[in-house]
Order: sequence, then structure tokens, then C-alpha cells
Amino acid sequence: MRLYLINPKNPLVSLANIRESRWNRYRVWKPLGLLVLAALTPPEWEITVIDENVDTPDYEAMPKPDLVGITAFTSQACRAYEIARAFRSRGVKVVMGGIHATACTEEALQYVDAVVSGEAESVWKTVLDDARHGTLKTTYVGERLDLAQVPPARHDLLTKGYAFGSIQTTRGCPLNCSFCSVSAFNGTRYRHRPIASVIEELKSIGEKWVLVVDDNLIGMSDAHVARAKELFRAMIQADLRKKWICQATINIADDDELLALAAQAGCCGVFIGFESPTAEGLAEVGKKFNVLRGRDFPASIRRIHRHNILVVGSFIMGLDADEPGIGLRIAKAASSYGVDILNALFLTPLPGTRLWDQMKSDDRIAARRFPKDWRYYTLGFPTARYKHFTSAQIIEEMNACDRSFYSRWNIGGRVARSLLGLRHPLLSLVSNLSYRGNARLNRRAYAQLGLLDDRGRKSHCRSAARSDSRPSAHSHAAHLAVDGEFQAEQAR
Repeated sequence: MRLYLINPKNPLVSLANIRESRWNRYRVWKPLGLLVLAALTPPEWEITVIDENVDTPDYEAMPKPDLVGITAFTSQACRAYEIARAFRSRGVKVVMGGIHATACTEEALQYVDAVVSGEAESVWKTVLDDARHGTLKTTYVGERLDLAQVPPARHDLLTKGYAFGSIQTTRGCPLNCSFCSVSAFNGTRYRHRPIASVIEELKSIGEKWVLVVDDNLIGMSDAHVARAKELFRAMIQADLRKKWICQATINIADDDELLALAAQAGCCGVFIGFESPTAEGLAEVGKKFNVLRGRDFPASIRRIHRHNILVVGSFIMGLDADEPGIGLRIAKAASSYGVDILNALFLTPLPGTRLWDQMKSDDRIAARRFPKDWRYYTLGFPTARYKHFTSAQIIEEMNACDRSFYSRWNIGGRVARSLLGLRHPLLSLVSNLSYRGNARLNRRAYAQLGLLDDRGRKSHCRSAARSDSRPSAHSHAAHLAVDGEFQAEQAR
């Protein structure tokens, strides 16, 4: 029996286009969920894992499979349906899982034979058995397992095209932010894998650099932090000789022993969601944790830096609390905090989140020609009706943010400080150049949409010329069209 497991591409996602920018090799991660399912697949199945972000094969030239499994985030859904259509036309059964299929099961079932909602590990063998016997059901509901039952991923199935390996040690996040689908998919209860299993999997990863994909590696409680310290001690003892980056909340800065152990275990960078430079913005997204303690962000980042760990700061643009000038305000806040890399994103209502439910109820979903418009739900395109901005205006805010933070002068200063502080200056340089390069690619994409010219300035089309703070439905829908549809929409 032949099984293809496929991670679709989205050509609009600049960071997933490694041929567009050589730096993107450092920002493309392996489809870890598919590699875990491969580990659960019985030996009678011949497995091929395909990541279209690295290479898109000629599927018709490949041997015909008996079953195709596709995973997809929301921004990958369009391409996932295209792949499914092609294989089903050849008489091949297609199963789809992942966050989007879980949130939009009825939609997905229009394009595939079966949907696995939730975490697939608990039902994967049943899916394969049913497929082998010709009794495939339309839906399977996965349970949230004890992670001791989840095997190490099959890293041997994808060995080329990646600068980073990847691993997951925990699932679930108790913060439950309004814009995030993690709590809906993985739950708010913090679950962790046995440490011995994590160490064995780390040994199987060929790459020297590793991304720990946990949404919050250190958790929130004292017990969670104690577990993280235990993991770091085990990594130190195993002498893995790997460098890794992770995601965590700002409270990682509160425990000097935790930081020391993380650094000794190989941590060279931490991704922290600051979300907004204002208290009003933090309250809006439900991340009051960042302000309840009267947090001194610059001091917190200095404590992280003392352990030679880089900080990636993530901010969201387009909140109701945001007003004109938010782009430069975010860039200034990130610089004043001392973050080494800035990841600024548009507020994006993703299916399955509280933000989606609220914006849908308020008729503020602008990109809604589904499934076609799912390709814009990358966090890099404006897809909603924003309170104080037209689409063109908020894009200009993003461009102003990128131009300020990623100017040559500012990049040079950050890399120099990393060099003087022995904080992985090469990683700092590569990351900053990657983000700068992708900002240019994004501006090119915005110009193709008709909102900006090729130098990143506002287009003279009608939506960009509007001066009122409440954008029209036409101006929001129009920006979502490419291949000539934009001008037609604007002319209505």
C-alpha cells in the first residue's frame, strides 16, 4: 500500500518561498504533524512525505498512491483542495486534517473524501485500516491524547532543504488569546511529553539547529517551569550539541536559573508575543498577562540578553485600539524594548477563534469568497475591516514599520550589539536580512494587488484615496483580488 502525506504550499506566503529568497531556508519548518503520523503508520504502507514549501513534484509522474493525507493551515486550504481534486480525479482517496479542516469540516468535505478533526494520532490507524478495506468514513474525530502515547516523529523522511529541524515537547496553551486557534485545537490544558522521549527524538534530528514548536515551552505555573528546567538539565546531560529556538511568554525572564539552564542546553533565541505596545491593545486581544504585573519590558529583555539569547518580538497591527501611526509606534516600541528581530502581523480572524466569531457577527470579515480567499489568511495580508484604517492605509502602516525597524542602519546596530554581547551575531544577521527581504517581497505582492506601486507607496486607486476612517465594503473586498480582478471590483 502506498501513502503520500502532503504539506501544501501557498505561493502568497513569501517566507515559504525558498526560491524567491535564499534567506527563507532559515524560516521554513518541517511539517512535524505529518512526520508523527508517519511514525504511527504500519509497515505495510510505503510512505512518501512531500513538503511543497521545499519542492513541488509532478504528482502525475509519480506512482499512483492508494491514499493521500493532506494537512493544512487556513492559508494552505486552497492549495490543499487543488491537490485533493487532482488525486481524486485519478480515483485516489484523500483524507484531510489539521487546524483548518477541524474548524471548517463541512467545507473541506466538499473537496476530500474524509476529514480528521482534532489531533489525529488517536484515530490514524483506524483511518488507514478503513482505507485499506474500502470502508473509509467521511469524518473521524481525534482525541487529545496523553503525549506519552505520541511517538517521536520520523525525521528520516525529510532530510534536505531545511536549515532547522523541529520538535514538539508540549501541547496546549492556557492563555487562550482571542486571535489564536491553539486553544481551540490543542486545548488550554498544558500537556507534555516524557523527557526521555524528547531527548531520544532530538538525537534523531540531523540538523544542528532546531525549532521547538511548542506554543509556550515553559508554560505558566511553577510546575510547568519546573518541568522545563528538568528538560533543560536532561538536554545538558545528553550533550546534544544543538542550538535551538523556542516560543515562550515574557515570564521566561523572571527566572534566572531557567534562563541559565536554557542557554546551557543550547537555547539561542526565544519568540515572545508582545502583541501590542498599548495596554488597551493587550486587553483587546485578551493578553492582560503582559500588563498585570506592571512589566518592564526593556529590563526583562536585558535579563534574557545576559544569557546570550536573542529575542524575537511579535506584534499585531489592526486592533480596534490602534490608530494612525501604529506602524512606527510598533517599530519604536520593539527598538526601545531591545528586541533583536521584529515580527509584525496583521490582525487576522482565523476560523475557530473568538476573534473570527466576533468579526463574523459584526460583518467585519472582508476576505470572504471562500475557499478562494483563504490564501490571504497568512497574517501578511489585511483580511478584515479595520476600525481606523482602509486596507491601503494599514498596508502603509506595515511598510512604515518594516522600513523603520529593518533599515540598514538599524540592522547594523542590532548585529553589532549581538556581536559585542556574543549573542549569536550570525543568526541575528541572517534573521534580520530574511525579514528585510520578505518585507520587500510583501511590498511587491501589495503592488500586484493594486494597492501600492512597486516602491511601496499608496496606489492612486479609489480605495487608497479615501480619507474617511470607516472603509467601505468595496475597498476591503477589492484588495483581495489578483489576476485582474482588483480593478473590476473597484469599478463596481
